[in-house]
Amino acid sequence: MSYLKTTSSENGEPIQLYYEQYGEGQPVILIHGWPLSHQMWEYQIQEIVDAGFQVVAYDRRGFGKSSKPYSGYDYDILAKDLNDLITTLNLKNAILTGFSMGGGEVARYIGNYGTDKLAKAALISSVVPFMLKTDDNENGVPEEVFTEFKKNIKKDRLDFLKSFGENFVNYKDNKDNISEAQMHFNWNIASHASAKASLDCIDSFGKTDFREDCKKFDIPTLIVHGDADEVVPMETSGKAASKIIKDNTFEILKDAPHGLVFTHTKAFNKIFLDFIKS
Repeated sequence: MSYLKTTSSENGEPIQLYYEQYGEGQPVILIHGWPLSHQMWEYQIQEIVDAGFQVVAYDRRGFGKSSKPYSGYDYDILAKDLNDLITTLNLKNAILTGFSMGGGEVARYIGNYGTDKLAKAALISSVVPFMLKTDDNENGVPEEVFTEFKKNIKKDRLDFLKSFGENFVNYKDNKDNISEAQMHFNWNIASHASAKASLDCIDSFGKTDFREDCKKFDIPTLIVHGDADEVVPMETSGKAASKIIKDNTFEILKDAPHGLVFTHTKAFNKIFLDFIKS
């Protein structure tokens, strides 16, 4: 077990970030989605390492095995955590990969710290560039959706996680692609997240505008989205990001839900491995 010490930029409180590091070669940094942990990448890590890469997968503060402070969940702080990880581990020529909420860390890191230590980026089912519906983002998600998320978490977080987990993979349509055991495992991971972090991160991924960050991408970028994503709609995110990020490859997985790494594992892994090896 490995931990990295960082701090909250609000009060200097020490924060321990849990990470796992496997393999040798060019580093691939994997950033998990909300409300999971690094364990969501189980079916990608071995294939990436076997392909000759080093994997660094970590738990965002508030989730998994990392510290769970009461505050500090905006993307500037989360990007600082990522920068501390990259700097402490002396990672260079890295391939920075974010799933769902994790795409926000990728974008804000590039926006705040640039790409000197990066070779490529990947946004998977990502919330980038901007989720919230506004006058200049008509395809966005209405604010009421995020308000309802928070209301249900405050009322019965564990029951919310169960229904959210089903929507995460469009379970009714993908019963042959994901087991009940995997669904329960995902629920178990999410249940151990900080309740406060689970709440605060909804505003972070739901209301943070990454459009200016996306304009600073100057490295090859893979964008993967399922056209049946009911959590982060493709029109709002993947398709919109592909119109802003200059050097991108946009891959659409037909009939794939938000959690396509679980339901369309083989197809996704091939797309991802082809990209990082190219």
